[in-house]
Amino acid sequence: MQIILVSRGLKGPKTLDLTCRRLRCKAVAFALAGVVGIAGLGAAVAMAVASPNHRALGTIGNLERQVGDQDARVAEVKRQAQRDLDALAVKLGQLQAQSTRLNALGERLTQVGKLDDGEFDFDEEPGQGGPELTSGTEAPAFSLPAALDKSIDQLSTRFDTQQAQLEALRDMLMDRNIESSLRPTGMPVNGYISSYFGGRPDPFSGHAARHTGIDIAAPKGTPVTAVAEGMVTFAGQRSGYGDVVEIDHGNGYMTRYAHNSALVATPGQRVRVGDVIAKAGSTGRSTGSHVHFEVWYRDRVVNPLAYVKSHR
Repeated sequence: MQIILVSRGLKGPKTLDLTCRRLRCKAVAFALAGVVGIAGLGAAVAMAVASPNHRALGTIGNLERQVGDQDARVAEVKRQAQRDLDALAVKLGQLQAQSTRLNALGERLTQVGKLDDGEFDFDEEPGQGGPELTSGTEAPAFSLPAALDKSIDQLSTRFDTQQAQLEALRDMLMDRNIESSLRPTGMPVNGYISSYFGGRPDPFSGHAARHTGIDIAAPKGTPVTAVAEGMVTFAGQRSGYGDVVEIDHGNGYMTRYAHNSALVATPGQRVRVGDVIAKAGSTGRSTGSHVHFEVWYRDRVVNPLAYVKSHR
């Protein structure tokens, strides 16, 4: 079989003899080269088209994994927040119980202090006021649930109210306690009153005389105690009084303990209620063992009977 190729040029026709083995090999080689080239071009085109899709799929897979991780973290945050809320709820219950105890304590303090009814009402808030000053800070980016947040705010306000009331009550009771400790109260020695304040017959002359204190009969050596807190201003002998102790209580009161057999307190010593300051006796102008007790208020001697009969 022969193929004649005719050219438009000046050259003559060219004849291809297909029966020639060499020519057939060249034709087959060219055909295979063409097929291989077309196949490579197709593969290149396919890769060029498929590569963006593959990358997009890979990106989507990464995003899905990130979303999964974030979901897990969000779930953990929710669990932690729930645990915190549960803990806050428990703490709120404890604070409410403490508030109830504080109310009971305040009422007991009111009773112990013998305060007038209505002077301290733990069910009402004390008066407060003042201009509203803003700090300029922004609100936090998070908040508690409305119900729990409101309960904590109310409880905080309630504690502030109770704190103010209890502090005022404490100060008042403390002032009363100090005032009470400085006021002469009770008997300075265990015994009985053998002579009262005011006019009486003089035990030595029988003439009318004025007695400036009360006499409390007691065996010699019986402890004599301070009836109020104060400073010992004198401890020694005075005419007619024998061995005497005088205590200034700093609030206008002064007490005098006379006819002692021995002195225990010394000048300048600070004494408290119940401290032993002397021993009962019969020194000075005395008919027997006793304690002559005087109370002075603002440099004037007063009847001590009301003081020895009162209780602290």
